[in-house]
Amino acid sequence: MLSVEPTKIPDAKVITPRRLSDSRGYFSEVFHKQRFAEAGITVDFVQDNCSRSASAGTVRGLHFQADPFAQAKLIRVMRGSILDVVVDIRRSSPTYGKHVAVELSAENGRQMFVPIGFAHGFCTLEPDTEIHYKVSSYYSAAHDHGLLWDDPSLEIEWPIDPSRAVLSDKDRRQPTLAELPVYFP
Repeated sequence: MLSVEPTKIPDAKVITPRRLSDSRGYFSEVFHKQRFAEAGITVDFVQDNCSRSASAGTVRGLHFQADPFAQAKLIRVMRGSILDVVVDIRRSSPTYGKHVAVELSAENGRQMFVPIGFAHGFCTLEPDTEIHYKVSSYYSAAHDHGLLWDDPSLEIEWPIDPSRAVLSDKDRRQPTLAELPVYFP
């Protein structure tokens, strides 16, 4: 069993797997290919990734891979919490440049499905936050791209003052949406 919550961008989905709890804790099927297909998500995931961020206020993203290594992603938090953000960068989409922002945490068990054609990023809300994500294509450095996380045109309400965000040099230098080449027509 899983719950699929609609978002303002229909292709991006928030998924909450059912948890079976008892005195020991809980058990949850976080991915079940057949149940995901029944919910309209028919992605063949090929790689699992993990990241750990030591500090609250760490921003990773907004990242994506271009064809032929474009990736759909399934994001979940193993420890801590994040504000998870996806931005539609499909140029002909009616929701081009729009975003969805959702709090994901180890406690709430929610997951974000990020379709191909979206940039993805997050900001940690707690120290020592660990993220696990499945991807539908292997990593390719030559196809790895990004979008400036704090581009004012995106109107993302990040939970951190930009001057205090912990960022990689790469993420500080990404293009704005207006500067971004067309990767997903």
